[in-house]
Amino acid sequence: MSNHLRIIYAGTPFFSVAALQALILSEHEVVAVYTQPDRPAGRGRGLMASPVKEKALEYGIPVFQPETLKDEQAQDELKALNADLMVVTAYGLLLPEAVLEAPRLGCINIHASLLPRWRGAAPIQRAILAGDKKTGISIMQMDEGLDTGDVLAVGEYEIAADETGASLHDQLMLLGAKALMLALPAIAAQTSDQVKQDGADACYASKLNKAEAKINWLLPGEEIGRAIRAYNSWPVAYCFYEKNNKPSILRLWRAEIIKKHTDAVALLPGKVIAETAAGIDIMTVDGVLRITQLQAEGKRMMSAADFLNANSLLGQTLS
Repeated sequence: MSNHLRIIYAGTPFFSVAALQALILSEHEVVAVYTQPDRPAGRGRGLMASPVKEKALEYGIPVFQPETLKDEQAQDELKALNADLMVVTAYGLLLPEAVLEAPRLGCINIHASLLPRWRGAAPIQRAILAGDKKTGISIMQMDEGLDTGDVLAVGEYEIAADETGASLHDQLMLLGAKALMLALPAIAAQTSDQVKQDGADACYASKLNKAEAKINWLLPGEEIGRAIRAYNSWPVAYCFYEKNNKPSILRLWRAEIIKKHTDAVALLPGKVIAETAAGIDIMTVDGVLRITQLQAEGKRMMSAADFLNANSLLGQTLS
């Protein structure tokens, strides 16, 4: 029996592109791509196509952009594609039961976590925030729950000490494409090991928001450092400093732990105690954190050395 599959691909952001590209270059046929409707973007707020739509159009693949898949007409349209399988990666729309059951082999999801560790919208950043040493990709048979389906295959990844949300995103994007292609032969033959998730081990990876990226200097240095790494490149960790006697936003892109201590100190957490070309040293409740890359309000991202050419924070207590 041939392993050739007729596949519907559903995804929206850049994270979804690598797996689509791998499918396009494979023996399988991508019969259609589903992606979010074009959204206003940029300073002009003109409508912009998703990265997945752009890739599909590059190869002449039909693109569908329904506002919802709960509509009967949208469901009939999808069923008419007569697909063997639907592959979903960060699509952004819920799949109702009628859609989950439409392809012959159902729908599978490429999820950026070793399920059930992080279910939900932001597993990449939540893994870094939590201090996880390992994460990865799960290829999951989709059901009506939130990332609750049986796991068909996994790909593991060791989180580096200096891993950022941006670098982990790129690593897992590529790993997701690789894991999918390795898993497809067994999925096509219906011989995949289906491992049920233990819900007791699940954590919810809630969607990121800008407010949570504000640094709390009362936290231990390691937690602050993880937050700075996790929120790079969005929403970007930030705090406030005094500029011309007014609070101004300072975005923090990179940092490192310089020193830990166990004794109480008189210096306030958030106080800038040193400035050198190597970075800006800030007190935390348990040591010193050095900021090495930052961005002043209205300015570009730059090294601490470049920032200090025209600015000084020495003696300030950041908030």
